Amino acid sequence: MFCFKWIPVKSFPSLRVGWATCGAMTATLGLLASAGCVNLPEPQAERMDEAVALPSTFQAEPELSLQIVRTLVEVFESDTLETLIEQALAHNPDLLASNAQLEEARFNLEKTRGGFWPSLGGNGKASRSGGNLLPTTERYELGLDAAWEVDVWGRIRNDVRASAADFARSEADYEASRQSLAGQVTQAWFDYLKSGQLYDLAQRRMESFESTRRMVERRYDSGTSELGDLELARTDAANARADLAASQDDQQRALRDLQILLGDYPDQSLVAQVAWPSLTRTVPVDLPSELLMARPDLVAAYEAILAADARVKVAQADLLPSFTLTGSMGRSSETLSDLGRSAFDVWSLAGELAAPLFEGGALRAELGAAGKRAEQAYQNYRAVALNAFLEVENALSSEALLVSEEIARLEALEAARRAELRARRDYEGGLSDILILLESQRRVFETEERTINLKAARYNNRVSLALALGKCV
Repeated sequence: MFCFKWIPVKSFPSLRVGWATCGAMTATLGLLASAGCVNLPEPQAERMDEAVALPSTFQAEPELSLQIVRTLVEVFESDTLETLIEQALAHNPDLLASNAQLEEARFNLEKTRGGFWPSLGGNGKASRSGGNLLPTTERYELGLDAAWEVDVWGRIRNDVRASAADFARSEADYEASRQSLAGQVTQAWFDYLKSGQLYDLAQRRMESFESTRRMVERRYDSGTSELGDLELARTDAANARADLAASQDDQQRALRDLQILLGDYPDQSLVAQVAWPSLTRTVPVDLPSELLMARPDLVAAYEAILAADARVKVAQADLLPSFTLTGSMGRSSETLSDLGRSAFDVWSLAGELAAPLFEGGALRAELGAAGKRAEQAYQNYRAVALNAFLEVENALSSEALLVSEEIARLEALEAARRAELRARRDYEGGLSDILILLESQRRVFETEERTINLKAARYNNRVSLALALGKCV
């Protein structure tokens, strides 16, 4: 006989109810004997929010008054960006491969659901016999065979639950891939915009240092400047020409990287907007932390827990007997035409009981391993959740700090430009040497380069925040 008993199991953060199945069973012919108690591990997580303690709101709050939006396109309000993201979502090969994986999971779910239904097969046979003293006879047979496993212990049901969770996880993984691709395209576009501005800066730097070189050459020719000053000016001019070539290479690489994400051949034929889009909208202060529960990678990690928990129950059911009903029906005739003229006149119906007798502990070990896989999925979910909160907190914290940094950089740039103007006037008037002028020029362009990089960092931080909140597409 089989007995079921309920056992209260203490678990963090609340008490749950677990269950165990004990069985002692003998077969009538003495061929089947098994006894023992199989403990079923408790489920790892019944709700998504019970694995990690959540604050009511995110702790890092930007000092700006910000507005929540649904997608990256609404954050930046750019037709160019919207077009690029749409093209990537339609043609990126990695995303298309992710979609194929999703469809594979859909078919696997349908395949698993087939276990609920009986299997039905057909067979046919034809024979001819005879001899020297015997007449030649022919016989034709046609039959149908059916088998159906009675899901007494829920093995098939839990297998279907596991496959359904796998499919839900694949859906979440696909959505996470879409989100990630939208973020990558946006950041690649910003890298292209940044590289374009840095290339323009490199051109202005080269022109500025070339202008200084020509001025020093005129002074040297007139005897008012030394050869050392001329060599210093030539050095900075040559370095500026090298920086221009490097900037052009960076711009071309950024464009090719963007085209690859779009699913295009990297031939640099893409013509994109050069100006930065507006940056006025993102998320509000006092944002509830529960909003993060809809993030696709969190959903995927939680569905992995559900799948692993269901497979623990499948492994437990494998230790128990299985019950299968089989049936067959058929008809035989000496003429082929008679097979289809009447109903099947031969049939059989049987029940089959099968249970593991001795397998060297393999099935029990599989049950233990399945429980540990469920524990791994639970801890992985906790890690994904904590990392998700880290990403949001970092992006929110950086929001105000990057604004403050940009304001200070712009002030430094204005001061550097004023200093360079005075240094040029002083050098032309013979009041200072070439080193002061060259250093002031370098400082202007270095500060402007940092300002451009900082602007790109602000835009990319908004993308990171959208990715962290799962609001890219």
